[in-house]
Amino acid sequence: MKILITGGAGFIGSHLVKYFVRNYPDYVIVNLDSLTYAGHRSNLSEIEFFPNYRFEEGDIRDTEFVKSLFKNEKFTSVIHLAAESHVDNSINNPLIFAETNILGTMNLLDSFREVYDKENINSFFFHVSTDEVYGSLENDDTLFNENSQIQPNSPYSASKASSDLFVKAYHATYKIPYIVTNCSNNYGPNQYPEKLIPLFISKALKNQDLPVYGDGKNIRDWLFVDDHISAIDTIFHSNCRNETFNIGGNAEFTNVELIEKLCALIDFKLGRNTGETRRLITYVKDRAGHDRRYAIDSTKLTKKLNWKPKVSINEGLDRTVDWYLTHFNQD
Repeated sequence: MKILITGGAGFIGSHLVKYFVRNYPDYVIVNLDSLTYAGHRSNLSEIEFFPNYRFEEGDIRDTEFVKSLFKNEKFTSVIHLAAESHVDNSINNPLIFAETNILGTMNLLDSFREVYDKENINSFFFHVSTDEVYGSLENDDTLFNENSQIQPNSPYSASKASSDLFVKAYHATYKIPYIVTNCSNNYGPNQYPEKLIPLFISKALKNQDLPVYGDGKNIRDWLFVDDHISAIDTIFHSNCRNETFNIGGNAEFTNVELIEKLCALIDFKLGRNTGETRRLITYVKDRAGHDRRYAIDSTKLTKKLNWKPKVSINEGLDRTVDWYLTHFNQD
């Protein structure tokens, strides 16, 4: 198998690339990344010289480049993670999200269509998406499942919802086999410090204010990155095709509850007085279109493929904080 993994120098992508390169030496893994601000080759330094790995710098929005790459390499399958993913950035610059997440995905789909081998069961398009495509849950008793209505509320989630639909449309129109996964909020080592957990760890270590949007009671489900990788691995190596799977961490917390957990953990690890880091919490104007609650129902994945998350929120946060303490940069 020759697998193209897009966005493999980013947070989730680099964890996935390293896992596949190490665990499947018979596969050829080609990592395509444009090395934007959130993607760094240093994330992959330990596998850089593995014989079954190659890095390719390029932009999925570049139609000629993408088509040429597929024509030359004839990939068996694609695992597509490359995306603009930060909601605040999408509010400030929505067009770049449409260009990357929609048009970039279409470039990949159209290029894969030309090399897809219908005789090969391993030839398919695996699209990694987000729970944010479902919009906001207002009822505390409900969960998003694979049949939930698509109702995005930010330019980011709208661009991802559109890309999900194009993947499914390429199957309906061109018979390209696919998998779409919609996951909850990922966290773990090596995440770029614009997302909530690494941002607040970084600020707490510098004794800076911890700015919480609105009343801090927006609820998210948290998925440790290693569990996400194990879910992708499980689904990829199953016989499932032309399906959607939700991937959740079974760890729902309000934003402020999660931040208070982080603060207590940092106090303990740095020997600070109890409550010292918590005093840095400040409340700021809410984000525009801020979804109130996300919560994923992973029952289908559990029942069909016997997957469930293994890393508890306490273990995951402990491992994450330890990583940032080791790699902390005062600048």
